[in-house]
Amino acid sequence: MNEPARLHGGHGHGYLPAMGRDRLLPLYDPFTRLLGVRSMHRRLADQAGIAAGHQVLEIGTGTGNLALLVKRRHPQANVVGLDPDPLALGRARRKAARDGLDVQWDLGSAAELPYPDGSVDRVLSALMFHHLDEAVKERTLTEVRRVLRPGGRLHLVDFAGQPHGVFSRWAGRNRRLHGNVGDQVPTRMREAGLTDVAECGRGRLGVGFYRATR
Repeated sequence: MNEPARLHGGHGHGYLPAMGRDRLLPLYDPFTRLLGVRSMHRRLADQAGIAAGHQVLEIGTGTGNLALLVKRRHPQANVVGLDPDPLALGRARRKAARDGLDVQWDLGSAAELPYPDGSVDRVLSALMFHHLDEAVKERTLTEVRRVLRPGGRLHLVDFAGQPHGVFSRWAGRNRRLHGNVGDQVPTRMREAGLTDVAECGRGRLGVGFYRATR
């Protein structure tokens, strides 16, 4: 999985930056720690059942926290983090170098995965799916199915309805969150040709954990 990735999408410079604006990127890691995203990452990694030799791809890796967690836990797995934001990937590379972790960082879009058919054992996605518009969600899941090996799995955590508390007003203004309400995420997975689709539980902020298999 060494082929260069390609940019895709809108939002001005082809993607939605991690904090909405490039200049806010330094706040991203402290903000996600405050929200408890680390515990979501740990739970998702636990559910993924990653083994030595697995090819693991995180789509929408951002500053790389989930990919780095997986590499720490599974040093014999091959871990790739893909994101369209070069500034976020720069932070991910610096963290990996600091910690001596060998992760491949690719610039590109989840809707146009630059990897061969049937080349990935696990695809991971954490709090990225709700950023995508409806057409891109469909293309992303189709691409995920394409790159997964037979028996390979997608493990995804994202908002599963209207988050509560401090997020309620934000959720009401964010039309893309409406596309995650109810069973829409698993329905889209099935429509993309994935099987064994299941919701594996709920977490803080109204997130749902999902699994699907090629």
